[in-house]
Amino acid sequence: MNKPERLVEEYRNGILECVHFGRIAIVSPEGLKYSVGISDDVSFYRSASKPVQALPVIYMGLDKKYGLTDEEVAIMSGSQRCEFVHIEVIESLIKKTGTKEEMLIMNPTYPLDPPTKEEMLRRNMPPRKIYHNCIGKHIACILLQRELGGHEEEYWKLDSPAQQLIMDFIAHVSEYPREKIKTGVDGCGVPVFAVPLKYIANTFLRLACPELIKDNKLSKTVERNSLLMNKYPRLISGSNAICTLLNEDDNIVAKGGALGVYCFGLRKEKLGIAYKVEDGSYDELPLIAATILEYIKYDRHETIERILSHFPKEIKNDCGKIVGEYVPVFNLEKRSSE
Repeated sequence: MNKPERLVEEYRNGILECVHFGRIAIVSPEGLKYSVGISDDVSFYRSASKPVQALPVIYMGLDKKYGLTDEEVAIMSGSQRCEFVHIEVIESLIKKTGTKEEMLIMNPTYPLDPPTKEEMLRRNMPPRKIYHNCIGKHIACILLQRELGGHEEEYWKLDSPAQQLIMDFIAHVSEYPREKIKTGVDGCGVPVFAVPLKYIANTFLRLACPELIKDNKLSKTVERNSLLMNKYPRLISGSNAICTLLNEDDNIVAKGGALGVYCFGLRKEKLGIAYKVEDGSYDELPLIAATILEYIKYDRHETIERILSHFPKEIKNDCGKIVGEYVPVFNLEKRSSE
């Protein structure tokens, strides 16, 4: 079984200071195409599963039932940072769906977006559950639980109708056997799913290329949701975040998760990409994405340039002086289809 390999090294004044190991899987419709340190070990999707967890809402027509706007549907796939534009969409979503804030399982919090948080503190505004970055997913789960006849306050339980249906969708889109899917509890309190990394890549291949999904209704559902992620990229994360920058490219469907998980699919190239930085670091994720795109000779150079302009290879200190650099060191191994 292959071990994680070096993905990125950090240098300070030319001296190696830190090494980030990890795994990469890139799949095509024929199977595994490129890999780094790939194994059959499972990895948690973490928030990278949100675009799949949102699918049943559209599939069951709940967006139409509650009169949701495209923005309100899109934010269910996101890990929004609660900028004021996000809060406006969330408050409307809460009102339309009749979601009771006290029913949400997570604790009250302040927004992840620093300027919004600072403004709220200046105004002496209290923390709220709806400021959590997973709020869209939780509302989606509550709507499913309600529609399926379960107790709404139990929407977060693994054996609830909502979570069992979501697991069905994970299995369908990833094409990984349902009975083999592993589970845990995510940071926000709902179940989180784990499959081998190449099946997470497979998920994003099908999010980008829904024509590969045999079920026509599910294919159309995936197509609509993925296009909404491109139409409203800022609702998937926040201003200048890596998810936003990638989803601004209408050839890409992208979503990351906590502790070093990142994934994206390419429509024209018909590729699904997933990688995991083993130490859970976030800082290296944009550089790895840009390096992969460079390796496959991605022809939309402006996307690569946009990533590197916001997440440069240079390391700066608190004085703004360049003191080091991030260096990608992985080599994508070409695989025969598996």
